[in-house]
Amino acid sequence: MGLVTRRSFLQSGVAASLAVGAPAVAADTAARQPVAQFEPGKEHVTQVLAAYIHGARYEDLPANVKKEGLRTLLNYIGVAVGGSHHETVDNAVRALTPFSGPGQASLLGRHERFDIMNAAFANGVASHIFDYDDTHLKTIIHPGGPVISAILALAEYRQQDHPVSGKEFLNALVLGVETCLRIGNAVYPNHYDVGWHITGTTGVFGAAAAAGKLLGLSEQQLVWALGLAASQPVGLRESFGSMNKSFNPGRAAANGLFAALLAQQNFTSSDGMIEAKRGWANAISTKQDYREITAGLGQRYESLLNTYKPFACGIVEHPAIDAAIQLRNENHLAPEQIVAVDLKVHPLVLELTGKKTPQTGLEGKFSIYHSVAAALVDGAAGEKQYSDRAVRDPRVVALRGKVTAIIDPAIKPEQVDMTIRLTDGRSLHRYIEHAIGSVEVPMSDAQLEAKFADLAEGILPGEQVQKLMAACWNLEALPNAAAIAGLAVPG
Repeated sequence: MGLVTRRSFLQSGVAASLAVGAPAVAADTAARQPVAQFEPGKEHVTQVLAAYIHGARYEDLPANVKKEGLRTLLNYIGVAVGGSHHETVDNAVRALTPFSGPGQASLLGRHERFDIMNAAFANGVASHIFDYDDTHLKTIIHPGGPVISAILALAEYRQQDHPVSGKEFLNALVLGVETCLRIGNAVYPNHYDVGWHITGTTGVFGAAAAAGKLLGLSEQQLVWALGLAASQPVGLRESFGSMNKSFNPGRAAANGLFAALLAQQNFTSSDGMIEAKRGWANAISTKQDYREITAGLGQRYESLLNTYKPFACGIVEHPAIDAAIQLRNENHLAPEQIVAVDLKVHPLVLELTGKKTPQTGLEGKFSIYHSVAAALVDGAAGEKQYSDRAVRDPRVVALRGKVTAIIDPAIKPEQVDMTIRLTDGRSLHRYIEHAIGSVEVPMSDAQLEAKFADLAEGILPGEQVQKLMAACWNLEALPNAAAIAGLAVPG
């Protein structure tokens, strides 16, 4: 599908009612009419985006985009199951259980069931707590958590009366990811630099778009859904290193689903909530490049730039971890051999991960010093290296004190220059241009499966893990996408 045109998108639609006994959308003429004609020279960003979402079909998705959608799903299910028993999720479940409504949707990796709003929230939290989720490196957005948490809960609720097929689910997933990444591109880095957690602030759009697609919203209703999403930006970078950080994608998932459900019942919003003078983009950013949202829709897919983390921490630490593990393994290094570790890094590394003496596992995820030390001690940087115990490990603490990081303006965010000085006088050097897990050096399908299996270990039986991974890879053949959620619950 090419650039957005009125001819290609002016298809009215009547939303299927979600709630039993809810008034039919067809009763409202406004909901059945396409959005207003676009005036030449005007942006009409919200309307253009809504028209694209409304008209986009699974059949039009390129094969490589479909495949990346499946990889995003596999990674999401793995990290959500893996994070499902973290203290953060336990606390959230205890807090919400007395107030959650009927058991409409699963909490992945757990036995509890919540109403779809709270299930979307809890699964979004679980998917992000390890900082192990998918990452769009251009914007540092983690799109899978908000988008998939919303539509998987919705698919479970609808499976009795209106099952969501795997193809429909994949199409909605891609559209949701595309929506939040494009909107993120339009305001990054200014929006991020002032302190917004961009995964939460843009993830809500992705969740609304994906849920709205599955609900069959009309163009006008999708405009309203995006507008209602715009009214719910969530997440500040000050929360990094605490449980609050994973709250943000969880809340974005629930807020986006909330927006779509309201829009389905003709709860209105402005038609220009993204781009208007007092709309979302102008209110939360000093940069607005609306071409990033509307140009090349259906031709250029930001979702192809989504990446998957081999290490369970902030993405800016990955080059240093990669370098540390390579040098450790190649030279069979032991911690006591190391005199000093010198890093040259981009300014963002110290801005985001400059904690020198983390006291908890969550703080350790935002310490370049801990990450490098743990990688040199264990040869890994998975969730086990970011436990409270790992952060206090005497070997890691001792080595952490030998790590020095200085800012080098010539180093890009995806690069690192590392020198390790040894007791025998040798110096080992490694420059990383692109770390494993990047677009240039992507994780293979086999590596994603190994990551998934490691995360699910002890939560799901081995045979069930294999069935769950197979279901993710074979999503397009499933008559009911909600089956994935069922397989992600302990037997």
